[in-house]
Amino acid sequence: MDAARAAARRPAAIAGERWAVLGLGATGLSCARFLAARGARVAVFDTRPAPPNLAAARALGLEVHCGGLDAHSFDDYPHLAVSPGVPPAEPALRAARARGADVVGDIEIFAWHARAPIAAVTGSNGKSTVTTLVWRILEAAGRRVRAGANLGTPALDLLTPPAPDAYVLELSSFQLDLTESLAPSVAAVLNLTADHIDRHGSFAAYREAKARILSGARHVVLNAADPAVASLAERVAGRATIDWIAPDSADPTHYRVAAHAGTRWLWAAATPVMPVDELRIAGRHNEFNALAALAMTTRLGVGIAAQRRALGAFEGLAHRCRLVAEVGGVRWFNDSKGTNVGATIAAISGLITAGRAILIAGGQGKGADFRALRPAIAGRVRVALLLGEDARPIADAIGDLCEVRFVADLEAAVRTAAACAQPGEIVLLSPACASLDMFRNYEERGRVFEAAVREVLAA
Repeated sequence: MDAARAAARRPAAIAGERWAVLGLGATGLSCARFLAARGARVAVFDTRPAPPNLAAARALGLEVHCGGLDAHSFDDYPHLAVSPGVPPAEPALRAARARGADVVGDIEIFAWHARAPIAAVTGSNGKSTVTTLVWRILEAAGRRVRAGANLGTPALDLLTPPAPDAYVLELSSFQLDLTESLAPSVAAVLNLTADHIDRHGSFAAYREAKARILSGARHVVLNAADPAVASLAERVAGRATIDWIAPDSADPTHYRVAAHAGTRWLWAAATPVMPVDELRIAGRHNEFNALAALAMTTRLGVGIAAQRRALGAFEGLAHRCRLVAEVGGVRWFNDSKGTNVGATIAAISGLITAGRAILIAGGQGKGADFRALRPAIAGRVRVALLLGEDARPIADAIGDLCEVRFVADLEAAVRTAAACAQPGEIVLLSPACASLDMFRNYEERGRVFEAAVREVLAA
């Protein structure tokens, strides 16, 4: 990483400094633990009366305050470490910035301390899959790797000795909002579709947050087919190398899918890497994800043998376009991790290349424009089963393109899908929405779906 860039932003010392940590989820606890271990005087604040990790924070001997942030003054804290779930527009944060306080997130603190090359991935969709693929490929090449941030382990918990050969980070727009010093060896922006507009206020602001991942990057991987991503190239022109991902491209400099030896292959620019049918993850969107991982790991010095071995072994992530069952000619897919419109478009377009499907969707839309689903729905989805808080807006957006039925819950959706699915069709749970109106998280939603499928098909 660029140590000079990180050092320029880093406080002169952490030991003895007063730090306020805002939020006591997994990231907030990791910040508090990391700072306290380095001698900082840490107090933790959370708006919830009984936040998760409250007992763990108190066991560390930390000062903990629960309740609205506006009830506290941060005048005595020159440094604030802010969890991703706390909006930057929070009045307490605006006031802290106005008086010159250091307001950062965990990824910024990570950048100050990391001492190994960083591969960083962001995008609206596919970033968990690509992050995991890069991780697996590096390990297949014999590298010692630590991976996390938005995926799995909080970033600061990765900073334990000895240093690995590389860090692989999945980064959300919330994390990038408060990041300035990260200087990845290779950074990828996979795609950009309207998401978290309720938080960022506009697509332009969301895109700006995502673009922060490119600051200081030596190598950049961009999606040539996504205009909002492709236009980011001008920000790194002359400073970083750019690799373009374009599965349908005929340009021999692109990472793409093209014919070789009588079948479709993944190509790393002019080099054929492996047949597409050796991938165990389904869909055109996963071909793109594999190409992105190839581009990133090639820049990290990994050869084709390790890339092909890892890609061929990867079975996909839980709740991300995973095949749950195939009975009576009907295939059931769990894409509960499809928490935004772009993810659902990718799942539909990637999986349904022929025939028709039954789509199960709905939940909390986060201010999304569901009309963006229309091109993917048209000609591919025969029936949409809709549930949750934003079922009606989805129906209004796509109701003229397919049959729409409202269902009370996920179990009812599965029963309805089983009754109307025809041989050769796909039943796809890809909600295009967050899950918090009905579930604790998308993982619980996915588990409920899979359990319901097993129960209905066994009946």
